[in-house]
Amino acid sequence: MRSVTYSMSVSLDGYVVGPDGRFDWTAPDEEIFRFWIDDIRQAGVHLLGRRLYETMLYWETADQDPSLDEDTREWTALWKALPKVVFSTTLTEVRGTNTRLASGSLTEEIERSRAEPGEGDIAIGGATLAARAASEGLIDEYRTMVHPVLVGGGVPFFPRDERRVDLELVETRTFGRKAVYLGYRVARGDGGGSVADDAPSTVDSN
Repeated sequence: MRSVTYSMSVSLDGYVVGPDGRFDWTAPDEEIFRFWIDDIRQAGVHLLGRRLYETMLYWETADQDPSLDEDTREWTALWKALPKVVFSTTLTEVRGTNTRLASGSLTEEIERSRAEPGEGDIAIGGATLAARAASEGLIDEYRTMVHPVLVGGGVPFFPRDERRVDLELVETRTFGRKAVYLGYRVARGDGGGSVADDAPSTVDSN
């Protein structure tokens, strides 16, 4: 079965965006950027909320810039080719190659993706959408690129829903003095509360 994954850069104190709205500390060096290129290759579809969708619109036309290096062009091509589903309560249409608005709940869209032919992970992007997925027990893997910075607040990587989830460490990698990658799989089975009880089935990602 295709895994549902949540991959993002995060500060050491657990935030994807600081209290000032900045995330410039996540800017990747060449080694980390190559890692993210390999990561996106593993995705078969990408589910994202409105804010991340609007941020990622840049990549729809980035390849028109003749100054882009080879790695950036490779990333752009992979992103544009990847099927994308946007969750929003305010948008009536979306732009971008292989991009559509979600027509069902988060659970329904994940079930649809799993039923469709093809391979690759079901990647979830954006902290708000990922928090909802986590609360519904839908995430199978957490993939964190931990950067050596304390931002003191902002948008958390992990949801604050007072629910225990047991994880299994499946991969670690150190990138010089820049960052540490930690990959965890949700431990499905007895105990640990890895699946939320009475979870809601709708998504409000704005």
